[in-house]
Amino acid sequence: MVKLKEIQSPEDIKDLSVKELENLASDIREKIISSTSVCGGHIAPSLGVVELTIALHYVLDSPRDKIIWDVGHQAYAHKLLTGRQNKFNKLRARGGISGFPKRSESKYDAFGVGHSSTSISAALGFAAARDLNGDDYEVVAVIGDGALTGGLAYEGLNNAGHLKKNMTVILNDNKMFISKKVGAMGEYLTRILTSKSLSKFESKVNKILKRHPGWGEEVIKLGKRSKAILTPGMLFEELGFSYFGPVDGHNTEGLIYKLEKLKEIEGPKLLHVITKKGKGYKPAEDNPEIFHGTGSFDPATGKSPKSSSEKYQDIFGDALIELAAGNKNICAITAAMEAGTGLKKFAEQFPERFFDVGIAEQHALTFAAALSCEGIVPVCAIYSTFIQRAYDQIIHDIALQNLPVVMALDRAGIVGEDGPTHHGNFDISFLTCIPNLTVMAPSDKKEMRDMLYSATLYKKPVTIRYPRGAADITDDSDKFKKLERGKGKELVKGKDITIMALGSMVGPALSAAELLKKDGIDAGVVNLMFAKPLDTELILKTGLKTKKVLTVEENMITGGIGQQISYLLSGQVSGQVSGQVSGKKSGQRSGEISGRADVTVMGFPDEFITYGDAQGLRKEYGLDVDGISKIARLAVKKNNPDS
Repeated sequence: MVKLKEIQSPEDIKDLSVKELENLASDIREKIISSTSVCGGHIAPSLGVVELTIALHYVLDSPRDKIIWDVGHQAYAHKLLTGRQNKFNKLRARGGISGFPKRSESKYDAFGVGHSSTSISAALGFAAARDLNGDDYEVVAVIGDGALTGGLAYEGLNNAGHLKKNMTVILNDNKMFISKKVGAMGEYLTRILTSKSLSKFESKVNKILKRHPGWGEEVIKLGKRSKAILTPGMLFEELGFSYFGPVDGHNTEGLIYKLEKLKEIEGPKLLHVITKKGKGYKPAEDNPEIFHGTGSFDPATGKSPKSSSEKYQDIFGDALIELAAGNKNICAITAAMEAGTGLKKFAEQFPERFFDVGIAEQHALTFAAALSCEGIVPVCAIYSTFIQRAYDQIIHDIALQNLPVVMALDRAGIVGEDGPTHHGNFDISFLTCIPNLTVMAPSDKKEMRDMLYSATLYKKPVTIRYPRGAADITDDSDKFKKLERGKGKELVKGKDITIMALGSMVGPALSAAELLKKDGIDAGVVNLMFAKPLDTELILKTGLKTKKVLTVEENMITGGIGQQISYLLSGQVSGQVSGQVSGKKSGQRSGEISGRADVTVMGFPDEFITYGDAQGLRKEYGLDVDGISKIARLAVKKNNPDS
């Protein structure tokens, strides 16, 4: 009996029997469950497509034929079949393999992904390039997990239907999109519709009818509609795709048969496959939302270790419920992340004021902008990495009109194992350049609550960025306090250097100041609280007092608050800070500021941050207590031989 450990490439499964392929599917599931129980990951999506993945690699000649995974969190079986078993135990870990397809990782990963709804556009690009190059390989896009709620998917479908390129889209329908129509009739219809003889007959009839302008075209449309009435594929037929399905996504033999037949049909095709998210692992089948993406867990029970610390997203969700109880105009919006953003309890308590718009961040913000025009107070909870997809809406629909929309940016900064496609390291840079926008960042639970409360009162567009994971609790007061917009706090007075920190970096900055005291360095600490507007009065007062400043932020150096503070303390309003990046990974840029103050900027350098343990990544880039204190010592010693 063939075992997974014997499979080193897709070629190794080509001669296996259906029974052997089914046994291989069981081995793959066992490997996914055992590995992710240690390292975490996107378990349920990958367990749901094991048979489909096996069938694809059985029928296609990968990597010559291109398989494009949407989002990519369902690609674990694909990784196991393409030579990455020996590294799978270090999935998403530093030095291991990515949790998503990555071109630099394997020749079998045709396109790098991480955000949703990109597969159809990418597949069409491969198909067009193939034809321009005079090649003849197959191109298949696998899309699911609600990714068809993303507008980009429809842009790709529309263009693909227009260009009529040979390509296949597989809709992995795991009950997060459309149909439940599976069974004998669906199988029968698909067998008929994938028949080569029927396809040829349909093509000949259409050619004849096209010779008769007017009525001929109407008959063709009527035929397509009649065909689509029997299946849920009318939308795709109208967009120019030949639709087939729905079919059982866990029937390996049936999937192989249909994929072979689809290779014989010209033009864009869509195969609708019904799968069960979390298939083969009961805890994931019963709780697919929880097991969509999770940390380590007990494989016997499916339970994860409980944390005693309060998480920012839960603090946010609870605070929003309190505020909504006293203000009937407050509503919550999320883009397919009800649980991840901490809004599950809000949705249960205020269902009429909760809107999950699906994977549609652009729509979410324009929808919120219009709500605010009519006196509603919309609070949009969207991950920092996903808000990037709606940048035009922030500028054009919200900020330009100065509308009071609250954007709660979860997972700002390092998110850890999901890596560069999910880190929120850019939002300070791309938000603080937008007029009318307020940008806040809490350093603890109390500030999170007060910032959310204040944001609902400012009558301006506001973003609150906060990290993934546990929040510090420095004040147990539940009473909300309105914060003065653009005002920071001097937490510790200093004589030798002022450490100016934002959000998640305030705690490490305070601890670093304590360490520095042991070296005889008197370091002050400023909690900026606002990335925009900056508290210029406080920055000038404390910075010019010590003449040496260290800024710390969990964001890229380029365009971050450190650069802005450097300009401010040099008396500039524009221009570049002179200096250099010290060391490959340090992310430090120092510049001598014309007779005013020496400013050292700490953040992330001009590179994409890899995946791995979040705490370890911060340490690697110097954004921890030891790293901050080390750079502060160097900054104090600079141009000061007596120190």
